[in-house]
Amino acid sequence: MGDADLDARITPIERAASIHGLLDEAAAETPDASAVRDPVGTLTYRRLHALSHAFARWLHDQGLRRGDRLVVQLPTRREQVAMFFGASRNGVIFVPLNPAMKQYHLRSVLADAEPVAVIGAGEQTAQLRAITDLPVHDLADVWPEVEAAADQDVRVDVEVAPDDIAVLIYTSGSTAAPKAVIGPHAQVVFASRALQQVLGYRADDVVFCRFPLSWDYGLYKVLLTCLGRSEIVLAGEESDLLLLRRMREVGATVVPIVPSLATMITTLAQRDVEPPPPVRLITNTGAALSAPTIGALRSAFPGVRVVRQFGQTECKRVSIMPPEEDRERPQSVGLPLPGTTVSILGPDGEPVPQGEVGEIVVSGPHVMPGYWRMPELTDKTFRPVGDTGQRRLHTGDYGRVDEDGYLYFEGRRDDMFKRKGIRMSTVEIEAAAMDVPGVRTAAAVPPAGDRDLALFVEGDVDPHVVLKELAQRLEPAKVPAICRVVDDLPLTMHGKNARAALADLLDRSR
Repeated sequence: MGDADLDARITPIERAASIHGLLDEAAAETPDASAVRDPVGTLTYRRLHALSHAFARWLHDQGLRRGDRLVVQLPTRREQVAMFFGASRNGVIFVPLNPAMKQYHLRSVLADAEPVAVIGAGEQTAQLRAITDLPVHDLADVWPEVEAAADQDVRVDVEVAPDDIAVLIYTSGSTAAPKAVIGPHAQVVFASRALQQVLGYRADDVVFCRFPLSWDYGLYKVLLTCLGRSEIVLAGEESDLLLLRRMREVGATVVPIVPSLATMITTLAQRDVEPPPPVRLITNTGAALSAPTIGALRSAFPGVRVVRQFGQTECKRVSIMPPEEDRERPQSVGLPLPGTTVSILGPDGEPVPQGEVGEIVVSGPHVMPGYWRMPELTDKTFRPVGDTGQRRLHTGDYGRVDEDGYLYFEGRRDDMFKRKGIRMSTVEIEAAAMDVPGVRTAAAVPPAGDRDLALFVEGDVDPHVVLKELAQRLEPAKVPAICRVVDDLPLTMHGKNARAALADLLDRSR
């Protein structure tokens, strides 16, 4: 199936003007519905709307204007949601940072973003003040002023253009320091509407979110719940051991996960004697779920649909498996996001034949314009198409497309390597390992120097048995030289295998 055929079957999506416009629509339609809940309290759409206006006014009073940056490093609470919409309303660029980010990276981020103001909370405020001369406000001082203004129905609206930058999302990756993906209003809103078109959040949904708003996976859940008139429960501070109980208490129906969270939930569910929470939809990102984990989730939540997705912050989402097809094509990561195009290109930049592996290249209204203040990396990653001025995202990921247009992820450029003359990927080795009975999750570490291919696994297994089983599943060159069983695999803040830490562990043990 060609690109033209893919474009012909999609449904056009309205291009909204602003992020805060999504909140305006929701507040007008369902003002008294619950919008956001955290361990402290709940906000209705009406109250969230009023607080966003009040925070916009607070920003204006502090001297922040359209295009200025606001850095926030806060616990994932309802105040931050109101700040996000309020910054949008004032034309201010919202820069959320992970509460766990340390001074080493904070210094480089503050220098790169050049914010006009910074907001922290408690100890984070002191940490921020120690490394910058910028105005650093404590949430405990800011929020009473915002709530008082909201009670007075203060309104501030700045004319915001669709191409104005709404948010900078700092990610790790190919650079030593975090880099920021630019998120304009138009691209963020388009991606949100496209996601909603496929996932179909509903007014009776309760979205149980464990992720910080500094990660786009958490931030977009706020936008999706707005579009669905749903409620989001910010549960990042909930105890792991009380996870299922809390999901039951709030009536969670939609649960975004990463593999480590899936493992935790299924482990708790096996010990739980209470009726399961009414979860109808689980979405996954970060890394692929193993077939046993998907099976365990289906056993824990009867009738649930486990939706596979594939994406990058640079375009938010590349593909989604339609929820109604969650049991079909188990190796696929779904269809391209509505209104977008996925191409599979060879080294020469030309499309490869259907079914062959090449680089995944993405185009459409969801592709972000690039990286903040990194023109060389932007030009390398977001490449122009002819003389059109349109840019295509070269993801650095590899995959293939079947005859029906479904995408199959084969690994990142960083995951691809040669061993004994054969090109292979850590993804295929890890997938084969997770097919071995008793293995919960796995991480392959490519060879480097005189260090050979290694595998780390979690589970109740013998490493020699794992290697023997892999010999039945993989070509000889793809079977790791060693296997180690560990209690917990180290993960990045985005739930992916921390291969650098594992490589360091191997080097130190030699």
